[in-house]
Amino acid sequence: MPYHTILYMKEKPDRTQLEALVGMLEDPVEDLVRKDSKFKKLGLDPADYEGNAAAVVAVLERHPALLQRPVIVRGGKAIVGRPRDRVPAFLS
Repeated sequence: MPYHTILYMKEKPDRTQLEALVGMLEDPVEDLVRKDSKFKKLGLDPADYEGNAAAVVAVLERHPALLQRPVIVRGGKAIVGRPRDRVPAFLS
């Protein structure tokens, strides 16, 4: 099956692209944000992003490295591809 890979650190998504992605997401919107050491170093609070699409878009626009990956998009729907075993079911 053909696919298109976007290297998000080279082709940083803009606000419009992030809003479109959030609109397609079947997962909770906060799942798009990585809660890793960079997130903690920035002093961010995970609760600020729960169910808050605008906050998720804003933080990912400012800090694209916090975008959880991979994000799989197909047929106008999107999921976070973690854990990996979710991807085959989504693509079938």
